[in-house]
Amino acid sequence: MASIQVNEGTFESEVLKSELPVLVDFWAPWCGPCQMMGPVVEELSGEAEGKVKVCKVNVDENPNLAQQYGVMSIPNFVAFKKGQVVAQAVGAVAKSRLLELVNA
Repeated sequence: MASIQVNEGTFESEVLKSELPVLVDFWAPWCGPCQMMGPVVEELSGEAEGKVKVCKVNVDENPNLAQQYGVMSIPNFVAFKKGQVVAQAVGAVAKSRLLELVNA
């Protein structure tokens, strides 16, 4: 399953009200490290299907979400459980680190 593109209109239903833990990738198309992490995020999305929901937020198109969650640098990965932030990592990180976030 591919990651889900979310925006300010769908964030609440897709992330905050999700029954599954959610990993949100805050990114932008012009960001080199974000582009580098794209395949890793998609791979994780496929491997974790049914256990973790993986969503992507384009910070250029959704600046209010980025501001709300304190995203100052991208890529920025935020893990949510039951609508609450449980972990965060900034920058290009290993897939194992992303798994640690959602298992926090």
